[in-house]
Amino acid sequence: MYAAAVFDLDGTILDTLDDLQLALNHTLDAHGFPPYTRAEVRAMVGNGLRRLMADACPEGTPQAEVDAVFEDFCAYYADHCNDHTRPYAGVVAMVGRLRAAGVRCAVVSNKGDFAVCELMDLHFPGVFDFVLGQRDDIPRKPDPDMVYAAMAALEADQSNSVYVGDSEVDVATAANAGIPCLSVTWGFRDPEWLSAHGATELVDSVEGLGDAILAG
Repeated sequence: MYAAAVFDLDGTILDTLDDLQLALNHTLDAHGFPPYTRAEVRAMVGNGLRRLMADACPEGTPQAEVDAVFEDFCAYYADHCNDHTRPYAGVVAMVGRLRAAGVRCAVVSNKGDFAVCELMDLHFPGVFDFVLGQRDDIPRKPDPDMVYAAMAALEADQSNSVYVGDSEVDVATAANAGIPCLSVTWGFRDPEWLSAHGATELVDSVEGLGDAILAG
């Protein structure tokens, strides 16, 4: 059994895609930029909101306007981040099962800390032992510093921790942190994509994820 499990948020424990797409397209439309389909946004997320805005703006957009798009997105998303967002079925019970067995659990996300804190308070109050969103004072994933902060808070280390995510960013994050990665297949990347980008252990169900963490 792993002593600590560090989870990604979007696409791993929380389905945030509809609200991300709606907020992105609302903001782009306000700036006269074209919208993106749900499938396109699904493929774009994972590297943080500022990167998402940079990728979404048309090529050649001045940096000042990209920054303005980012600020406008954050303001709109802060009010609409929970319109359609829901936990994946069974996640709350699965984490409760882990904690009852003695596994300490954390969430680290490239989503802005303001949104992470709000969504965690709404959907997972008191469920996780440590929560950290993207902030200016700590590098975003796949840099391992967020995972290191979580392991320190959980009083765990590389020998007894596991990382759980749904994207190639998460695979790289776990590798950089020197811990195993469990890649879930219900999130924002397809199994074939995950395998092609280094995922070695794919998990197809929430129950199976809990089993894998407890098997350690």
